[in-house]
Amino acid sequence: MGILARITSAGKSNSNSNESSLSTGGHGIDKNRVLSPTDPSVVNPVNAGTWETVRTAPVNHTPRYFNKAEADALKQVASQKREEARQAKRAYKSLRRLEESDAQVHTAHRTYIKGVADNELTKKRSDATTARHLHALRPEYAKLGFGLDRAENKAQQRIDELKAKVKDKY
Repeated sequence: MGILARITSAGKSNSNSNESSLSTGGHGIDKNRVLSPTDPSVVNPVNAGTWETVRTAPVNHTPRYFNKAEADALKQVASQKREEARQAKRAYKSLRRLEESDAQVHTAHRTYIKGVADNELTKKRSDATTARHLHALRPEYAKLGFGLDRAENKAQQRIDELKAKVKDKY
């Protein structure tokens, strides 16, 4: 359902079930949904992620001699990996900043949602107060109604009496 439909109250098919639940103090807060990860692969205590690492060259367990070609090739790979490591640091720093920005937006949105919920409660409290006030007015309206019925009956009775007098005279 789109935001326009929500604003215009279209598509409220199951709102009565929520009202009865709310009116009895129930809730629809599923802790598993509240605590579910924002992404299935995100790192958390249940999903610790992988413990893989980067290893360009195998561990050299025994001492050995290297020839000039091997040393030159390793030097070239080391220079290349140093540049790649510098770029990886930049990329990870940017990824971390993206996560921080996402977290700020998430937090701001949740703050907004809390405000919406607080204001909804304020509105419903006001509606309930108004409903109680209107219920308190019902006896007075009933009295007014009975008074109007009595006045109507008296007026009709008087009219009938006058009609009878007029009939008798003519």
